[in-house]
Amino acid sequence: MKAILTDITKCVGCYRCVKACKKINELPADKPRFWQKNDGLSARNWTSVLHDGKYNIRKHCQHCIEPNCVAVCPVGALYKTETGAVIYDSAKCLGCRYCMMACPYGIPRYDWDSTVPYIKKCIMCYENIKNGLIEQPACISACPVNATIYGEREDLLSIAKQRIKDNPSLYMNHVYGEKEVGGTNVLYITAKDCPLDFLYYYNKRVDKNVKLLGQPDINKPLPLTTKLAMESVPFAFLGMGAIMSGAYWLIKRREKLSKEKNDGEEL
Repeated sequence: MKAILTDITKCVGCYRCVKACKKINELPADKPRFWQKNDGLSARNWTSVLHDGKYNIRKHCQHCIEPNCVAVCPVGALYKTETGAVIYDSAKCLGCRYCMMACPYGIPRYDWDSTVPYIKKCIMCYENIKNGLIEQPACISACPVNATIYGEREDLLSIAKQRIKDNPSLYMNHVYGEKEVGGTNVLYITAKDCPLDFLYYYNKRVDKNVKLLGQPDINKPLPLTTKLAMESVPFAFLGMGAIMSGAYWLIKRREKLSKEKNDGEEL
């Protein structure tokens, strides 16, 4: 399974990853809206660089091992590929935007400027890599200091842990994404004075919903918390269909009886 490892201590904030992402995905210039989250991401920006004083933090889809956006999508428009990338099929999308509410990172964005709007997010250059056009995501190739690298997830975990072991005074003893929400295919290591907790569960709407479900362990996959709710959706549709059908039958029957009564009185 492929993954991305970003070393926050190495990032120089050059934005080449952002530009490379926009170029390969042919994304137009961003058009900020007042309702957008202030994290640089939008339907036109699939990766961004945040600034935390002395450090630069690259942000994009985390490509969860057990993605909650996939779990809540009722039509399978979002799905996980064999490489680990989570991608989107616009032909199947209903526009319900459940994925936007379900993502603990608040990543999927809606294309408000389109007459036929779709969900947009990083797809880890899946199609380009699959078709042999590139060997790794464009953002990785564009990084001039190798602050972000691409490879097998287990290999990147080993690299991350070795860096922490070799320089314990610099790095926080934690690999973000190794276990959070069941693990992700985007991993981070960071300096001791730059915790990345804000990347996880920063979406207040989702956090509130999670609390209502009993504060599940942050290291457990979120689909476990949505499984029962999503399994009940088909039954809810069938139940509502039965109620509406019954109401329709009663109305029509009442109309028929009323008509027969009126016809009888005329005779």
